[in-house]
Amino acid sequence: MNEENDTQRNPQAEPQEKFQAQPPKVPAEPSASMPSQDGGWVGASTSQVVRTVAVTLLTVLVVLGALFLIWQVRTFVGWFVIAVFLAAVLNPAVNWLQRRHRLMKRSLGILLTYIGLLAAMVLIVGIFLPVLVDQIQGLTNFIAAAANAPEGPTAYIKGLAEQNGLGGLFKQFSDQLDNVRKELADLLRNLFSSSGAIFASVAGAVVSLLTILTLTFFLLLGSERYLNAGVGLFAGAHQPLVRRLLTQSGGAVSGYVTGNLAVSLICGVTTFIVLLVLGMPYAAPLALLVALLDLVPLVGATIGGAVLVVVGLFVEPWKAVVLLVFVLVYQQVESNVLQPVVYSKAVQLNGLAILIALLVGGQLLGIVGALLAIPVAEIIRIVVTELLAYRRATKEASEPAVASSSPPTTSDH
Repeated sequence: MNEENDTQRNPQAEPQEKFQAQPPKVPAEPSASMPSQDGGWVGASTSQVVRTVAVTLLTVLVVLGALFLIWQVRTFVGWFVIAVFLAAVLNPAVNWLQRRHRLMKRSLGILLTYIGLLAAMVLIVGIFLPVLVDQIQGLTNFIAAAANAPEGPTAYIKGLAEQNGLGGLFKQFSDQLDNVRKELADLLRNLFSSSGAIFASVAGAVVSLLTILTLTFFLLLGSERYLNAGVGLFAGAHQPLVRRLLTQSGGAVSGYVTGNLAVSLICGVTTFIVLLVLGMPYAAPLALLVALLDLVPLVGATIGGAVLVVVGLFVEPWKAVVLLVFVLVYQQVESNVLQPVVYSKAVQLNGLAILIALLVGGQLLGIVGALLAIPVAEIIRIVVTELLAYRRATKEASEPAVASSSPPTTSDH
């Protein structure tokens, strides 16, 4: 009875004794292979520190080696980048040929596209070449007449200047004109001495063009296979995103280049009509030059308009005024009507982004960089936008899952 009474008086005695009998738990020491959370790497073992430093150094060396290798083959990298852009531009034309002629092989469609490009280049050269030959022949005849004049080249040029009312201007530059014979001789000597370098430059340009066209041919030939191979390098969950990025980037490049060519064609045709109405000499070459300059964004149309106005000043001043008005009006129409309509589905960049892209591209690769700057900037915009949208969608999809997995809270009544 006494024991039962003691038990009833102290019902928690047995649990307390059990609790006291258990040895106190000693907190586990941090593993020697893992760094301490409080002390950073202070508590890490020497072997792990050495291993981490070695991995970091090897990573840096691999990255530096890759950058050095890319720098050594930078010429080929530039060719490959141009070939990729050219393939993206020509791919819609090749696909269109295959859709129109279902029995046509893709290689034949690529060759027909190349033939079309070659015909366009021959047409451009055919327009420019007669004018260029005429101007070179006129310059050659002038130099020959000045050199063979009985009174000498200086007196010959002086007589021409006085006939055209430029005698005062001739007197101002008479000292420089006394050395015309010597300067012409030096110019011809330098031209002949550098003929080897000019030939080497032309040969190098031809080799570069053939290499780019060959790379473009193979990229077009296996475009779908290369696309699937590139997408297959990523995890299955990310493959739809990568495929969407590549498809949109190719469409942006093709749409921009096609739109730019369309706007330049409209500019050239309009300029040609205006020049014909004004009776300007060399209307076709001038219109073609303006169309080619219009391919360069932002500044190309301004440079082409300045060329027209300068040529108009040498013909008749009132024609220069008319051309100036035409250039100003056309630039407004092109900037506010044509470009928004043509580029609306291909490029979604503001003016500041376009200007920065042009400056960076021109600084890196010159004219080619300026032409490729806007497509590259649009690709960067597409990648950033799609990645942000993908992360947002993933986060929104994970939040309901986390909410459903949390246990329901019960309220005490």
